Amino acid sequence: KCTGGKEQRSQRTISITTLATMAMESANVVVYTQRRVRSCLLSLLLVSTSSAFTSPIFQETVTLQRTAPSKTNGVEIELPNFEELFGRIQDVSPLARLAISGAGSGIGGGFGAVDDSTPADLKWKNIKRSKRDMVHDISKIDNFQNLGPPLLRWRASMKGPCHGLMFADFIMNVEKRQAWDPQIENVVELYPIYDLDTANIAMLGKYGDCQKLGVGYTLTKAHPIGISPREQLTLCGIQNFDDGSALIWGTELEDWHDHLLPAGERLTRAKSHLFSIALVPTGDDSFDAEYVLQLDFGGNLPHWMTAPLVLDSVKGMFGVAQPFFNAGEGSELHEYLKEEKVRENSFEDRNSILFTP
Repeated sequence: KCTGGKEQRSQRTISITTLATMAMESANVVVYTQRRVRSCLLSLLLVSTSSAFTSPIFQETVTLQRTAPSKTNGVEIELPNFEELFGRIQDVSPLARLAISGAGSGIGGGFGAVDDSTPADLKWKNIKRSKRDMVHDISKIDNFQNLGPPLLRWRASMKGPCHGLMFADFIMNVEKRQAWDPQIENVVELYPIYDLDTANIAMLGKYGDCQKLGVGYTLTKAHPIGISPREQLTLCGIQNFDDGSALIWGTELEDWHDHLLPAGERLTRAKSHLFSIALVPTGDDSFDAEYVLQLDFGGNLPHWMTAPLVLDSVKGMFGVAQPFFNAGEGSELHEYLKEEKVRENSFEDRNSILFTP
């Protein structure tokens, strides 16, 4: 009996050990599956609960406005309805939805983890698809929201570190912008917000950390095909997320914000009804980018004539940005990242001195 008891205990021990081993071997599969399921569920939740395109982004009635002081004394910035703004962006940019969910960075992430589910009324038409090209997908929705111009979307997979602020320079820095957009005369940040925490509080912690927010002005040159100079007044920002993702966004300000325009003769107003660039790291030295834009040139120009100009221009932007991000050691980006790391370490050291008992 004693011998039989030992054999039974030994068999039970082997069975328990085998089960534990099997569980450990399957752990990676389970974790990966859970990650993908979590990503899909979050994406579906964000789509199904979005209030996009149902509420105004800004309020004309002064008593309904939420404002924040800019760094210019006496100048207030009207904050948008962030729920509506980011809801719109998530509806048309699955990569932005993924960045906000925080469940799709790293190897196998980015477009590899994106959920392309979109509201049923959004009918995307493919313009280009090529896995071999950096800009591997270009799509559009004609006459989006019955505003006239198409909503355009570019998807690119790029080499180099993922960095929202440096990528935004290709839109907001006049020298870098002119490198791919020769029609730009000037791009300037007129009124940066005084305190970014004001924006973060208004966002209720739902959309990462706001690194930059302000009112910007864009002035274009006359185009050779007969387009006169245009001007724009936009509210733009940059959101950073814990996994290294970033979201660059912008929307045109309304007529009641015209007092923020710089002094001078008024030009035909172009309008970016919706603009966003979502960046998600897919490794230590690679990232995916999704650029979404609905641009109305204003005036009486037919959209079939202006849309190809925008398509080619933004595609060219990726071509100019790629060498910058992939330049490696000693480059402008490399040196900036080193300095940024020093600043971050100094801030952490300061915090430890101030807050450690």
